[in-house]
Amino acid sequence: MQIWVDADACPGVIKDILFRAAERTHVMTTLVANQLLRTPPSTFIRALQVPKGFDVADNEIVQRLQAGDLVITADIPLAADVIAKGGYALNPRGEFYSAETIKALLTLRNFMDELRGSGVQTGGPAALSNGDRKAFANQLDKFLTAHG
Repeated sequence: MQIWVDADACPGVIKDILFRAAERTHVMTTLVANQLLRTPPSTFIRALQVPKGFDVADNEIVQRLQAGDLVITADIPLAADVIAKGGYALNPRGEFYSAETIKALLTLRNFMDELRGSGVQTGGPAALSNGDRKAFANQLDKFLTAHG
């Protein structure tokens, strides 16, 4: 089992939690992004830089993903692809995506895209709170304990 991180939009505090977990559990953790990323020196942490472009990092993650791997992402279409391939998807707020919920989330995402495309201001997600960070750390820990 490996952890893949959709790292372009992943908050730094979440990356820090992942770095500590990788060292503690010895689970290979790979950050995938189209920009150069700094990672701490570790046998269990690596950064993979991909070319710039729409969904290039997402496609790289899906291509390399093995069933049972964990992907950290807030990207709902990527989460859907991960689940379809037998992986697990966890967002930075500590919520697991599931086969039961992903279709509804995709529908909502597409609806919001249509609204934005027609000029409606929908606002963005709320800032990551301390509660979100704690929820993420707790869910990650539970997952690694169960699958490690």
